[in-house]
Amino acid sequence: MKFVFSSILFLFFLCSCNNSSEKKKDLVNGWSTKKSIAFNKEIIEEEDLTIRAFLAHRTDLKMKKSGTGLRYMIYENGNGEKAKSGDSVSVIISVKSLENNTLYYQTDSTEFDQFLVDRNHLERGINEAVQYMRVGDKSRLIIPSHLAHGILGDRDKIPSFCILFVDLELKELNR
Repeated sequence: MKFVFSSILFLFFLCSCNNSSEKKKDLVNGWSTKKSIAFNKEIIEEEDLTIRAFLAHRTDLKMKKSGTGLRYMIYENGNGEKAKSGDSVSVIISVKSLENNTLYYQTDSTEFDQFLVDRNHLERGINEAVQYMRVGDKSRLIIPSHLAHGILGDRDKIPSFCILFVDLELKELNR
């Protein structure tokens, strides 16, 4: 009797594993590159709508929009050289949530943050924005999630699909 019961249990387990495997295969096969692109376009459109609504209420922010969707404005002009890809830069930065103003990161008041433009772990939007700036410039940025931390967030403070509001000052350029 034990043998029969064990055999039935084994067959049930085997069938459920095969069934689970087939479901996973169907799920993977049901998702396509076309669906991924459509999903990403939908997220970008929703975030763009959120950004436009925010800017409609903040008429003091006269921002330009780049081809990637980054919004930026330089509100104080410096007179130094313009940053470019590969440059080592020193910045002062403050990163908040656009939607609820939660402060995620701020440069220590006694130091600068340093990084190599386009060769670092920072948000793509910050790497793009710093290349529009000259030493001494102060700017405000709105960075859509696809140029920031995207679907995963930063796995610490910044949640998934978070639109960032950034204050950025380019202090030094080291070539």
